[in-house]
Amino acid sequence: MTTSSEAAGGWWRLGPERWLLALAALLLVVALVDPGVSLDRGRFDHVVVLDVTQSMNVTDELIAGQPASRLDFAKQALRGALLKLPCGSKVGWAIFTEYRALLLFAPIEVCANLDELRSTLARIDSRMAWSGNSEIAKGLHSAIVIARELPEKPSLVFVTDGQEAPPINPRYRPAFDDKPGEVPGLIVGVGDMLPSPIPKRDPQGRPLGFWRADEVMQTDPRSQGRATSVPGEKMVDGPADGVAAPMLGATPGREHLSALREGYLQMLAQEQGLSFLRLQTPQGLEAALMAPALAKPLPVRTGGRTALAAVALGVLLLRYLLPWLHRRPRPN
Repeated sequence: MTTSSEAAGGWWRLGPERWLLALAALLLVVALVDPGVSLDRGRFDHVVVLDVTQSMNVTDELIAGQPASRLDFAKQALRGALLKLPCGSKVGWAIFTEYRALLLFAPIEVCANLDELRSTLARIDSRMAWSGNSEIAKGLHSAIVIARELPEKPSLVFVTDGQEAPPINPRYRPAFDDKPGEVPGLIVGVGDMLPSPIPKRDPQGRPLGFWRADEVMQTDPRSQGRATSVPGEKMVDGPADGVAAPMLGATPGREHLSALREGYLQMLAQEQGLSFLRLQTPQGLEAALMAPALAKPLPVRTGGRTALAAVALGVLLLRYLLPWLHRRPRPN
């Protein structure tokens, strides 16, 4: 006579064991097909514009405890940031001098082109400048136009110390038709807040000492008067023209010295709908470049093969464990 315990054991042998084997086989077949799922992951596309004017050669930063120029300090931070950006992100380089930005190459994928990005970054220096002027507001506008016209609409990263050369008159600041926030991004301010002499170099980059006060325009051109139809006569627009505008960072009589014009850059950033970062650590730049506001969705296919195979293994183990658990003597 068959007991209830034996009947239950037979049911396990003829029923659940086969079902578990079938389920494991099905899971393995699905794992081979690997259906996967698509998930959105953040990526970051940037066009980075580096100021290569002469004030960026001021050595008021440190790299590994040694004095370094503002430009080298910014390049070192960017070099490290390339390793932190997730694959799929893109970066392109541009330079700024005089009154406009020049695109060196459009953003390219960081992981596949890391060596190329680092190599070209290392070669950017002040010898690429074609003028001694540094008209920051105009250069920022030029950089915004570049970013806006690129097909993939990258964010703009504008790296500068903010020194306008020649200085600008607060009454006659350049005006542009940019729409604030149309191009996302940030202005990165580089340099110490204390003024330092500006190195003078020849076109080949060889040092020639420092700029003297009498070699640098100390006030804006309008304050110096403008020519009229009568030879030798000048016209000025009023007594306020020669007054320094603190928000613009102008320092008449000390324009041969350079410091970070943080307030001016913050004002420009606010006007253009950009963020502002004072570059102090590489980690700060890395975080700013990966800010959620600058992220773009990147569809990423995630495979389920490993997970399905693991579940199939678990089902097979369960197929052999259940009968053993059922036969194990129970305490009275």
